[in-house]
Amino acid sequence: IPFLRILITHLNYDCLPKSIFKEKGKIVVLFRNPKDTAVSFFHFHNNVPSVPSYSSRDEFFSGFMTDLYSGWGSCFDPAVTWNKHTEDKNTMVIIYADLKGNLTASVKQVAEFFGFSPTAEQIQAIAERDNFQPVNVKAQETDGAVGLIIFHKGEFVYWKNVFAEAQNQKLAAKFKVCLEVTKLRVKFKYDVYCKA
Repeated sequence: IPFLRILITHLNYDCLPKSIFKEKGKIVVLFRNPKDTAVSFFHFHNNVPSVPSYSSRDEFFSGFMTDLYSGWGSCFDPAVTWNKHTEDKNTMVIIYADLKGNLTASVKQVAEFFGFSPTAEQIQAIAERDNFQPVNVKAQETDGAVGLIIFHKGEFVYWKNVFAEAQNQKLAAKFKVCLEVTKLRVKFKYDVYCKA
């Protein structure tokens, strides 16, 4: 097909069709810090009728820490796998907190990765149109109640309002085991976004 296509997926690196790499498709990988991912996933589980719900945060947390919350394994698994490819020429890793912190700079970075040269005005217009709030409202208009489920709060470091200290320490220990020595640890800015 002779035109640009954008495909969105939750598939991990090992599950992607090999043709993507053979044809040198460009891949933007978006990660969210594991602590906020846990909070978001808890709300997702409790709001989507077709997935298991949990009676408490403690029950969910136990499943989250033992990888029982998903048929796809731990939320750390994709980070460990993609870490091996962070320097691939056709791969760009973005952290959600960076998008939220400076969307204008992130839009420019993504555009350059794809070989586009938007003007400063175009970058600003995209950043204003596509921040969390308008996207959240649009999702509700196009997807109804599901839009409310997909977009909960969109905040980062929200985990500080949710986890007990013992849970926070367990997540910190798992992060250390899985990602301490990876290149992604620096990108996650763990000391900024994940430390209590």
